[in-house]
Amino acid sequence: MMQGRLGFFKGLRWLWWGMLLWSLPAGAEVRAVASIKPLHSLVAGVMQGVAAPELLVRGGASPHDYNLRPSEMRALAEARVVFWIGPELEAFMVKPVSNVKARVRSVALLDAPGMTVLPLRAGGAWEKHDHGREPAEGDHAGRDHGGGKGDRDAHVWLDPDNAIAMVPRIVAALGEVDREHQADYERNGARLIERLRDLDRQLAAELAPVQDRPYIVFHDAYQYFERRYGLNAVGSVVLNPEQRPGARRVTEIQSRIRDSKARCVFSEPQFQPALVETVTAGGTARRGVLDPLGADLAAGPDAYFQLLRGLSAGLRACLGED
Repeated sequence: MMQGRLGFFKGLRWLWWGMLLWSLPAGAEVRAVASIKPLHSLVAGVMQGVAAPELLVRGGASPHDYNLRPSEMRALAEARVVFWIGPELEAFMVKPVSNVKARVRSVALLDAPGMTVLPLRAGGAWEKHDHGREPAEGDHAGRDHGGGKGDRDAHVWLDPDNAIAMVPRIVAALGEVDREHQADYERNGARLIERLRDLDRQLAAELAPVQDRPYIVFHDAYQYFERRYGLNAVGSVVLNPEQRPGARRVTEIQSRIRDSKARCVFSEPQFQPALVETVTAGGTARRGVLDPLGADLAAGPDAYFQLLRGLSAGLRACLGED
């Protein structure tokens, strides 16, 4: 009975969505939507002085298990162009984007030219990064990756070089739907790329002194940042950030912290800080916070830069002193 009711209400939701699409005027002013705050920041930088894009995933919400509200569904339906990373990160976007594809330009930036896209890490310190389920006790299936699209690490924005690769794609997509301001987008894009190059140089200099110091992250979201700056992450607390790990996993992480001499264990604002307190209890590892999405940052052109500088500051604060 309950399943039938859920299906009924879900059907009403998508009926409402279809009616909304038919009611929208064609040829409206350019409107851009971006899924997550770091990506929104890059789009806002390109659009600066022309218009402001709309952000979907706000505050401390996680894109891994997000549900669109009616106002956000309307924003998607009214957009001329929507920017997202891709289904590997924002699975909640797949059906809404498919529903508006006849009238809204969809740009999945994971496939932008020039992007460095890494496979999900597996084995040893990095069991399979799986947002679908937490493996059962003793379940080691799926640790080998075949290189398919489902095995791609979607946290690509944490390498500024990837952000630089996204900018021309953003510029081109905006220019196609709004030719009147194409020159503005190109000019803003060039300035944004220079800012990103300066940021990259700054972070490399700041993080060099702590490159060799081992630490553990909450979930495996930081591979791009670690590789870009030669950092020494040695594992993650959870495999699936939406599910609390079992007792065996907690014991494994406590052993890993001890055996690797991890100096810090980092939590994230979007998930369970108490879990990090549990795995570090009785040990010498410090606790810190890293945020790959910028939960507390104001959305806008500066958010991307504040986000990456915040990661650098958090790592240096926890790893830097003996």
